[in-house]
Amino acid sequence: MNDYSVLSLPELNDRIAIVRDNIRQLTEQAAGSSGARDEERTAARIEQQQSELEALIKERDSRGKK
Repeated sequence: MNDYSVLSLPELNDRIAIVRDNIRQLTEQAAGSSGARDEERTAARIEQQQSELEALIKERDSRGKK
């Protein structure tokens, strides 16, 4: 897991946007690919990106409560 506490709020927001775009692109790739192996690999990448997104949002939201 990454330490997102070192990022500034604008950097967090930028990273959130990047990860959301990654998820969108991976979802599009999954729709266009065929084969169980490709689907498994893409699903694992989407899951990793989703976890990162959740951690980034949690870090950003925790700063608003301080």
